[in-house]
Amino acid sequence: MTAVPSGSQYEFRHGEQVVVITEVGAGLRSYTAGTRQVIDGYSLDEMCTGARGHSMIPWPNRIRGGSYGWAGSRLQLDLTEPEFRGAIHGLTRWASWHCLERRTDSASFGHTLFPRPGWPWVVECRIDYALDDRGLSVSTTATNLGPTACPYGTGAHPYLSVGTETIDVAHVQVPGSVYLPVDDVGIPTGRQSVEGTKYDLRAPQPLGDRHIDVAYTELRTDEDGRARVRLVNPDGPAVVLWADGMYPYLEIFTGDTLPEAGRRRTGLGVEPMTCAPDGFNSGDGLITLQVGQAHHARWGIDACL
Repeated sequence: MTAVPSGSQYEFRHGEQVVVITEVGAGLRSYTAGTRQVIDGYSLDEMCTGARGHSMIPWPNRIRGGSYGWAGSRLQLDLTEPEFRGAIHGLTRWASWHCLERRTDSASFGHTLFPRPGWPWVVECRIDYALDDRGLSVSTTATNLGPTACPYGTGAHPYLSVGTETIDVAHVQVPGSVYLPVDDVGIPTGRQSVEGTKYDLRAPQPLGDRHIDVAYTELRTDEDGRARVRLVNPDGPAVVLWADGMYPYLEIFTGDTLPEAGRRRTGLGVEPMTCAPDGFNSGDGLITLQVGQAHHARWGIDACL
């Protein structure tokens, strides 16, 4: 009997929309609307690469050197991005999650994050996925079960698709007026206005050959309090990723540095994040999760536009 690389598969649907969530990381492996791929995911016989569809707990993006200070102590995480000598995308993305509940159009998953080197706390994690007439919504909840307060952040890593061979011809709109320039290991070095730069995507425009791998902040929100990134095929469909106010940062990644040449720029990475890259050191957006406290955040993808 051969095991599937991403573990058990959990499918649910609403009308023509079909979502598949994996046991490994409770990740979003596939999302289709009719014959259309809404995300650039991966197949059943593949291991997830490029963090496709992963949720990131208890931090998104990178921690410089995998090291951070907390409550007077210096903590050292395993270096999960050794080429940059850093720790990336949290501790739960390769863990086995269990299905708490599955209905026709939704599924919920849980995982207990126990202490390990560089992380001495216990956090109960839950992710709820649900489909409706517009698209997919994702709710992430983390509860501190430990004896002391802990640092916390979360994020998600879907790659949006509008059916084009590459994203170069797609039109994109990102609601951030500030971006965070980074050094050679992907750590922010400050804040800069997007005005007059290639990162200014506040108005819809063709993506072209822009290489982007930075976080945006100072996000413009709509009347419902959500920030929205729009990806549009000029000759076809559009897809929108939205995030509630718990996500003040959006990483945009055009995929130019992915290890598989054939998967570069085939989808647009749009990553809602509760804190900035290296937030465990900078404190930029970092959440202090008190004993017994639960943190809730919601994002989603509107595919039926």
